[in-house]
Amino acid sequence: MDRIIVSTGYMGSGSSAITDLVSEFKDCQNDYKSYEYVLMHCPNGLFDLEDKLLKGNNAVRSDEAIRSFELQMKKLYNKKFWWVGNYEKIISPKFMDITNKFISNIEEFNFPSYWYMHEEVNAKMFIKLLIRKPIKMLMIGKKFPKILKYNDGMRVSFIKDKDFYKYAHDYIYEIIAEIARENKNVILDQFLLPFNLHRIDNYFDDKLKVIVVERDPRDVFIINKYIWPERGIEVPFPTEVNEFCRFYRKMRESEKECTSNKVFRIKFEDLIYNYDKEIEKITTFLGFTEKDHINKKSRFNPEISIKNTQLFHKEEYQKEGKIIERELKKYLYDFPYEIKNDVKETVEFE
Repeated sequence: MDRIIVSTGYMGSGSSAITDLVSEFKDCQNDYKSYEYVLMHCPNGLFDLEDKLLKGNNAVRSDEAIRSFELQMKKLYNKKFWWVGNYEKIISPKFMDITNKFISNIEEFNFPSYWYMHEEVNAKMFIKLLIRKPIKMLMIGKKFPKILKYNDGMRVSFIKDKDFYKYAHDYIYEIIAEIARENKNVILDQFLLPFNLHRIDNYFDDKLKVIVVERDPRDVFIINKYIWPERGIEVPFPTEVNEFCRFYRKMRESEKECTSNKVFRIKFEDLIYNYDKEIEKITTFLGFTEKDHINKKSRFNPEISIKNTQLFHKEEYQKEGKIIERELKKYLYDFPYEIKNDVKETVEFE
């Protein structure tokens, strides 16, 4: 495998444009188009496991961390109709075998004991306790085994940072190899998020190439409020403009600085208004040549995508657009010229 190419952004910022664009290059595998691979950054995913095991860890915390990670990976593997799931098909039938090997590598202790997380009563335990109560009343003095949520002991890890990252690196690369299916390059939409890029040098070598896309928040707000809901593709942003501005600013400010040379940042609008110059930069960053761009504009066409920009100029959206312009000035795009677009003419791509 030569390249692991990750497109990512800030919810609705246009990262799928990079997925489409890179698919136009020679030997760039992308069977599932803009399918989002979330196993690293989802709740109880690999990054949560890292935080639990390497920061403030203890026996109870690591037992919960390992179990929560294992359960989440099983959900992603088994749930066929969950849009981020179905890993058995989309990644590989080997996914859980690879995951179980990783868990075995990081789980350092397993001994017959329990703690309060094992004693938390769930529905299954409650039924067992109800059934047992009259039996205990009839058999006074007899000792019964404790009813627990888990019956496989304590699963504990006090793993060192370097060992965790080594096993995690091997785990991730085995999974990516299954996705790539022996292709030279693989494109993984949303495999990483901007908010976790400060971690990447612990997990990846220089095969990784991350392109982060940002987009003028005026267009993001308007299209998310007025057109995406009708198409069933809205993102979880507030639709009251002042709350949106506060939310968006805090979201962007929460991102930790990342100086890794594996990361390249672009503006969605530059792909449209400065297409040739931006393509040259992206081609260089990815280590391709101009000749490798064999299907130019077949998946990403700036003449079409321009319809998704400058929506805030429409009269009925100008008031909200002006508020965003005032409150989120540092995130705006400096458009080279003004055009009049209508939200009804915006285009979404599979």
